[in-house]
Amino acid sequence: MKKALILHGTDGNSQSNWIGWLGQELTKHDYQVWVPDLPHAEKPNLTTYNQFLLGRKDWSFENNIMVGHSSGAVAILGLLQALPEGVQAETCYLVGSFKDDLGWEKLRELFVTPLNFELIKTKAKHFVFLHSDNDPHCPLTGAQYLHQQLGGELILLPDQFHFSVGTAGEKYRQFPYLLDLILS
Repeated sequence: MKKALILHGTDGNSQSNWIGWLGQELTKHDYQVWVPDLPHAEKPNLTTYNQFLLGRKDWSFENNIMVGHSSGAVAILGLLQALPEGVQAETCYLVGSFKDDLGWEKLRELFVTPLNFELIKTKAKHFVFLHSDNDPHCPLTGAQYLHQQLGGELILLPDQFHFSVGTAGEKYRQFPYLLDLILS
């Protein structure tokens, strides 16, 4: 069975923006989906997230697709780095990603342990970065940097802000473009 892990961003939960919708849609396409509420999402911490995610013993990350929005995208990279030897995800979709704490105190604990890009590259078969040209929170240069480090695809979607209800309005209760990309 195809499997998908979907991670929300800072101050979010499993129903924020398009996260819950995407999980429901993938379930309709025969995916086993895990859309967790990340602990203490108001101040993301990779160690806390990895303990939580890797602590679920009934979930295998092998050949999963992984989707992360904003700090959830950074959490995907941290999770890949922490996966056991020999475990490799299928494709990682990183939406509105960034490479440092953006000067925000609440994001500092995402970057306490530096990302090991050489290791991360071995933990997923493919990376797809989705970014907007007018994201008010995460500069395009961050996604470009991550793309340079990890390879894969960088898809620039104009005028989509941060792919969120808060920045682009109610249309981001869904994300059909991403669903189609995953299913293609």
